[in-house]
Amino acid sequence: MILLFSIALPIILIYLLHKKSTKTNLPPLVPGLPFIGNLHQLSAAPLLHIYLSHLSKLHGPLFRLNLGSNPVIVISSAKLAEEVLKHQDSAFCSRPELVPQRRLSYNFADMAFAPYGSHWREVRRIAATHLLSPPKVKSFRAVREDEVARMVARIARCASSSPPRAVNLSEAAMGLTTTLICRIGFGRRYEEQGTELRRFQELLTELRQLLTAFFVSDYFPALSWVDRATGLMKRLDCAFEKLDSFYQELIDEHLRTEGVDDDDEDILGMQIKLELNSNKPTNWDRVKALLMDLFLGGTDSSAASIVWIMTALMKAPHIMKKVQTEIRNAVGNKAKVDEDDLPTLPYLKAVINETFRLYTPVPMLVPRETTQKCVLGGYEIQPKTTVYVNVWAITRDPECWKTSPEEFLPERFYGSDMDVKGKDFGLIPFGSGRRICPGMFMGLANVELAVANLLFSFDWEVAQGTELDTDALAGLIMHKKNPLLLLPKQYKL
Repeated sequence: MILLFSIALPIILIYLLHKKSTKTNLPPLVPGLPFIGNLHQLSAAPLLHIYLSHLSKLHGPLFRLNLGSNPVIVISSAKLAEEVLKHQDSAFCSRPELVPQRRLSYNFADMAFAPYGSHWREVRRIAATHLLSPPKVKSFRAVREDEVARMVARIARCASSSPPRAVNLSEAAMGLTTTLICRIGFGRRYEEQGTELRRFQELLTELRQLLTAFFVSDYFPALSWVDRATGLMKRLDCAFEKLDSFYQELIDEHLRTEGVDDDDEDILGMQIKLELNSNKPTNWDRVKALLMDLFLGGTDSSAASIVWIMTALMKAPHIMKKVQTEIRNAVGNKAKVDEDDLPTLPYLKAVINETFRLYTPVPMLVPRETTQKCVLGGYEIQPKTTVYVNVWAITRDPECWKTSPEEFLPERFYGSDMDVKGKDFGLIPFGSGRRICPGMFMGLANVELAVANLLFSFDWEVAQGTELDTDALAGLIMHKKNPLLLLPKQYKL
């Protein structure tokens, strides 16, 4: 035994030293627990983007987590974001294949959650060329102006009542973006208090909740039975069937309608026409999956943005006064702001950009996944690694934002060519690179017109008995936690 040990010991030591010298140079790992890794830490965090920002201060702008069997890296600097989203975009452009995303997107037939490949490139081309191109967005100008005018009229009735009634601007913004998507997306206008609109909003709420739900099988495939035992899979299946039925109703209604002019055609109508005219067998799952993307991307983020802009301005009355003066001087004696006025409002754009920076509605970009082995920040990143880009941390990074990064200062964008369209990596609310949000132009058009008219048409006060806070809800979209209750006063020309 002694002889055997004396022979084996040097061999073991040489092996261990060689293993150490050839060990992969991975990013710093946040300490976790055996088996589950860091899952317990992330599940206990009230707001994931803030918790990960704290971790970046301890472990640096690039660190590593283990979520069960899934390796994860977190990016928290503009420099690394540029590397991931631009210089090495091809290595970081896929998506992790998670259970709820797979089910609700018809096995990744959509664009938002589909892994990188030929299918994604095809649907992305269709969206960019036909469905969400700048000319197509411009064609819906009349719909946007009509819905914004209806919202302003409802608020005006509250302002003219005796006594004046407070407005829940969170509800008003969500009502606006929901009706806009219904009209732009599939040509329907639901009444604000109608059962059909409530049905749509309930389906949308369930969709959001399931896409952020914790499925054990995503992290421990061998324990997939747990999701069935807890009833989560049944809930997912039930939601899928309801959504599928809703999508099919919309498709059937469009198929019964013929002779629609292309210039006035809604997005679903365009999708159906493209599907019927394609060289492939007709597959309505592709149409339904893209409808899901439209619902998710077109309602929440725009509504949240409107509320955060108004919240930021209410907290800075001198800035609100300045932007109102710009708008009212530019519009003159007209009764409202129309889209021709928007290019003449540079300070309003600065206010919107600064709000996207400080209160970004998408604090964490939709997770990416590496397609190949690569090097980032001097560290090796393995294939099939999930990548979180913490936009919230980047927009507060003092290395990127030298002047008071925690303060609301629209002047930092006034007269600057920096914008939110993906080329400035300190400000990427819509992402960048291959996976940039294709609905960016539509979202910006909706937000700019709505905010301009709210500021032009009314002077605002905080409703009596309420506090002006900036607490946020957890989720894919960062909504204001408490409703924004404001008292409007009609502006008289």
